[in-house]
Amino acid sequence: MEPLKIATVQFETRDNDKVYNLSVIREMCRKASAEGADVVAFHECSVCGYTFAKDLSREELLAIAEPIPSGESTRALIDIAKEFAITLLAGFFERDGDRIYKAQVCVDGSGLKAKYRKLHPFIHPNILPGDQYVVFEIKGWKCGILICYDNNIIENVRATALLGADIIFMPHVTMCTPSPRPGAGLIDPVLWENRENDPTTLRQEFDGLKGRAWLMKWLPARAYDNAVYVVFSNPIGRDYNEIKNGCSMILDPFGDIVAECRKLGDDFVIATAIPEKLRQAGGYRYRNARRPELYADIIGQPHESNQKVAWLTETTNSK
Repeated sequence: MEPLKIATVQFETRDNDKVYNLSVIREMCRKASAEGADVVAFHECSVCGYTFAKDLSREELLAIAEPIPSGESTRALIDIAKEFAITLLAGFFERDGDRIYKAQVCVDGSGLKAKYRKLHPFIHPNILPGDQYVVFEIKGWKCGILICYDNNIIENVRATALLGADIIFMPHVTMCTPSPRPGAGLIDPVLWENRENDPTTLRQEFDGLKGRAWLMKWLPARAYDNAVYVVFSNPIGRDYNEIKNGCSMILDPFGDIVAECRKLGDDFVIATAIPEKLRQAGGYRYRNARRPELYADIIGQPHESNQKVAWLTETTNSK
C-alpha cells in the first residue's frame, strides 16, 4: 500500500434538495482534488438531507429513495468521481423494490465500488436494517463503512476491523441533541444565525458536552482499540429542526486526530493515511493478543436487540 490522501467534509445540507446538495458535493470534490485528495468522504444522507425524514409518510420516503446503482444520485456521484479522478463516499435513502434502507455508497470513475446499508436505522420506522458488514479496497487499502449509530455498538467496529479493514469511514448526523447524559441538549438556532457576529458563544456550545466533548469520549477509542484509521464526517448548521456542529475529522490508528474541520461553515480537511502506522499502533498488538476461546460464547450468545434513541420522542417513534 502507498500513502493515501483522504478528505473529510462538513457542509450544511438542504432538506430534500438533491440538486443543491450534489452541487456542494461536486464543489467540495473539486477543491479537495485540487489539493491532492485521493478520497473524499461525506456525511450520512449528504445527498438528500436526514432528520426531515422522520416526519415523512412511508409513501413520501419511498418517493425520495433511489435504487443503487441505477438511480440518478449514484450516477451523479460516479460522474463527479470521474470528473475529478477521485474515490467518493456519500449517502442517501435506498429503494430496493418496496423496501427502504439507509445507504452509503463508495464510487469512483468506473462505477460503484461498494454499498453499505445502516445496521441500526431509527429515523423512520419503515427503514429496514442492513444485515452485513462491507469491506472493499481503495488503492490497496481495505476499507469499511459504519453509519452513525452503528459505531456506538463497539462490536460492529471490531468486526469490521477483524474482517480486514484498515480504514473505517464513519458518516454521521450526530451531536447537539437532547439526552439524559449530563450537558446534552439542542443548540439555539439563533446562535447559528448569529455566528459571524458571535462565533465564540457558538463555538463554546459546539465544543462542549452537547457536541465535541461528548464525541471525544468514544470516537478516539474506536480508532485506538482497533488500530484503524477513522474518517468521521458530520454536517454543520441546520439539519431540519436541529443545529449540527460539524467537526469532521480523521483519526489515525493511535487514536490521534490528524485533521479536523474547525470552520463554522462548509469545510474540508485532508490527512494522509500511512501504512506503517497500522502495525505500530498498540491496538494492532492488542488484537493479536486476543483469546477468543474465553469470550466467543459470551459475546455470541442470543440477544434481542432493543434500540432506543434518547432524542426521539415516543410520538416520532410511533409514526
